[in-house]
Amino acid sequence: MAPRIFLQVNTDTCVTGFVGGTAFSKIHEAHPDYDEYTLHVRNEGRAKTVAEKYPNVKFVYGDFENTDNSRLTLIIDTAESADSVPATKAIAKGLTTGHTAENPGYYIHLSGAGILTWYDLKHRRYGEPPLSEQKYSDINDLDRILNLPNGAIHKDADKIVQSIDSDVVRFLIVAPPIIYGRGNGLVNKRSLTLPNLTRATIGSGYTPFIGASKAQWGNVLVKDLADLFNRFVEASQDPHKLDNPEIWDKQAYYFARGGEHQWEDVAIWVAEEAHRQGYLLKPETKSITFEEVIEKWYVAGVSWGVNSKG
Repeated sequence: MAPRIFLQVNTDTCVTGFVGGTAFSKIHEAHPDYDEYTLHVRNEGRAKTVAEKYPNVKFVYGDFENTDNSRLTLIIDTAESADSVPATKAIAKGLTTGHTAENPGYYIHLSGAGILTWYDLKHRRYGEPPLSEQKYSDINDLDRILNLPNGAIHKDADKIVQSIDSDVVRFLIVAPPIIYGRGNGLVNKRSLTLPNLTRATIGSGYTPFIGASKAQWGNVLVKDLADLFNRFVEASQDPHKLDNPEIWDKQAYYFARGGEHQWEDVAIWVAEEAHRQGYLLKPETKSITFEEVIEKWYVAGVSWGVNSKG
């Protein structure tokens, strides 16, 4: 029997969201025959655009904490509320209530590699290169990853997911790094981090970077990330993979890194391209403080100065 899939995407933009929209597009394209797709949106107005393209999709409205998800087979949470403790608790409770060891539910939770920035944020290491102990492998360092400090970004929600009864609900966490590329969401087709750096460049007349700009991050193309989500959905339907502890449960923490970059290089690339297109008189970069970034470009600028090596 094909699954009943519930996709909770960005609650401000519905399935028009960058990651959620691209993931849904990929999954629906690969599996139009699945029994039921249900999308969580805030109100009926936000569902209209989606319904025009996907007329057979069902919708759930309002706060997720008040949604009955016990009858669902698989929940994919790619929303901003993936950091919401109440929403994550509601998912865990609903799936656990509605399933048994003989008939388990499945839960794919989107976290983020920002969880690895805890050390630099705690010690105010801005623009510095990564220390050897700041590198984490989702294959060899699972104990370290699962025991990161409680104050780390995303940790509150991650802990709830990892505490689920894995006999009743198979779960996994995807914690991608910087996501780039053009998405397939119906409205929001781009990420925040690089567009914000571009916006800061045009507004300032130079490309800003933090400190010595030696901080490093991983990165992944949004369509590759969407493909990974689809593979996990398929694993939930594959008799050889649906209860594989190497894919699901407490060992299942994925950084989904496709490549890596140093922020100094990114700043130079952006400055050169902005100059080439006539937005800058010269390809200038300039070091600023972490505090200036917080004040001017907080939404995505924090990552420019801290390390995340997963």
